[in-house]
Amino acid sequence: MTQYSWQRRDTDLISLFEKISADDPAIFTELFDATKLSRIEGPLSGALVSIKATFDVKGFHSSGGSKLLGIESADQDAKAVERLTAAGATLVGHTNMTELAYSGLGLNPHFGTPANPIDALTIPGGSTSGGAVSVAKGFADIALGTDTGGSLRIPAAFCGLTGFKPSQQSVSRIGCLPLSDSLDSVGPIASSVQECRIAWEVLSGQTVKDIATDNIKFIVPTNFGFDGIDDGIAALFNDAVTKIKQAGFDVIYEHVDLLETYKTLPVWHFSAVESRRHYRTLFDLESDELDPRVRSRIKKGESVTDDEFAVSVAFRNQLVSEFSQQFANSVLLMPTVAIQAPRFADLESDADYDRINLLCLRNTSVANVFDACSISLPHKVQSVVGGVLLTMPNGNDAALLTLAETLQSHL
Repeated sequence: MTQYSWQRRDTDLISLFEKISADDPAIFTELFDATKLSRIEGPLSGALVSIKATFDVKGFHSSGGSKLLGIESADQDAKAVERLTAAGATLVGHTNMTELAYSGLGLNPHFGTPANPIDALTIPGGSTSGGAVSVAKGFADIALGTDTGGSLRIPAAFCGLTGFKPSQQSVSRIGCLPLSDSLDSVGPIASSVQECRIAWEVLSGQTVKDIATDNIKFIVPTNFGFDGIDDGIAALFNDAVTKIKQAGFDVIYEHVDLLETYKTLPVWHFSAVESRRHYRTLFDLESDELDPRVRSRIKKGESVTDDEFAVSVAFRNQLVSEFSQQFANSVLLMPTVAIQAPRFADLESDADYDRINLLCLRNTSVANVFDACSISLPHKVQSVVGGVLLTMPNGNDAALLTLAETLQSHL
């Protein structure tokens, strides 16, 4: 595995925890007992890693951003957490998130919502909100999170970071609270592709080797991903395309028929049906302590019959197969999110919240449905911060990371 140097001393850690405690209290739901750096030698020696509150950490509470969960402390670490600590990582704390990970915006009415470090009037994105902010503020080198429809890549784009959604099967989800068993993936947010790559190598047990990427072409869909785009993100994306071309890659604009087919799939079936199946056995879905906006999404699953859901599952499997065939040597290239980070004030009404949430999730959800690997690279043009989204078929994680690392030096 690739080595990386995180130069840090125990005294640095003590100072860091003092800063965390004095900073935005909404970043972490709880801090761990890390008074000294891990002494384990490995690819993550010296690295500080924050853990989304969906993951079990022995002795701590996996709240999932909810008042209804995590009453008892976990008796063992999640598999992903085990791998991180075995590689020498020092765990900082459980990070805040959208309740049950059920939104791409990052708001949490129970524990508060951390402000976006770039502009405190704007949201951090979600659902891995605290994770992204912990990295952006320097409280962690890497954030471990989940991604069901963009929950790693959206906050990465809004906070000027790199977010990687691996192929689902490459990283264990044992010991992680689910939203959708079909769509959930586990992955990292970090400042660079290199750090995401090392984290994925640790989490997956795989090694990224030198892979030829010169024959890969980039496809920008002309029929998907750009409706409602704001002028700043459009300019940012066009600038990124220019730089990708300057790096020697072919970028092709074309109508992608598969995305027209994708639009007919009721993607919401998966999270609504599968979250309802899981959480109705753990707590009362009518509880006043459940975020009403989350409750409404879960309860939509009641309207989906078993036969209807089976049709959606079969349809999705077909889409996965077709994407893998059609994009075997290609990258689907889009803006990560078509808008800049919304202001908190823009989300006060339920109607605006729902509309903006769907827009934020639109481009990133494609990778989850296609069971693909996908990475958001940070890009900035003047004062506009956003993400450039690269998506490849399942199992191409190493190739995607190699490609992304090459491109990051150009963006």
